[in-house]
Amino acid sequence: MQTLATIGYGGMSPEGIVANVLVTLEAVTGFTFYALMTGLIFTKFSRPTARVTFSEHAVVNNDIGDRHLILRLVNDRGNRIVDAEAALFMMRDDVLPDGTIMRRYYDLPLVRSKVPIMQLSWSLMHRIDEQSPLYGETPQSIHDKNIEIIVSISGLDESLSSSIQTRFSYMSEEIHFDRSFEGILHRKADNTLEVHYDRIHKLKE
Repeated sequence: MQTLATIGYGGMSPEGIVANVLVTLEAVTGFTFYALMTGLIFTKFSRPTARVTFSEHAVVNNDIGDRHLILRLVNDRGNRIVDAEAALFMMRDDVLPDGTIMRRYYDLPLVRSKVPIMQLSWSLMHRIDEQSPLYGETPQSIHDKNIEIIVSISGLDESLSSSIQTRFSYMSEEIHFDRSFEGILHRKADNTLEVHYDRIHKLKE
């Protein structure tokens, strides 16, 4: 233990070639072990985490005129995410001409897929028009096709300039048609914005 931990009290010393070779191997092993452990621990705790909270539900509505799929997220970090970029995908079961079922990915273009700074909240919207893979879908059809919506977020930690990534997914039962989110932003008397984090998952009655 003295050799492995490089303590070196001096209470014991090796005698002979075999003992010295063993101590040499122990010393190398000790240095290597602690170097690896130090690197792994530093990497684990120095890597920034995204700490982004996604709404538990996604909604489909006509609140802004055209029909959109909408989900939202908030930044739980003490600092901002720079050059935040979002991507939205859909997976569903497609029946091939021979009758077999294939799980396929479809891109869902966002109205805005990138923001220079993400500090408070962000509502991701996909317009459901004739070109959308979700065009004509109903609550029953998305259930029958086992549709899953996947969202991924990437960006840079403002303090460390390190890349961060996170993702979330919505199953068919978590997608609500003709429902709307409650507002989470409130402008105070001094013209500053505050975010009600407790409302991110709430839908209007």
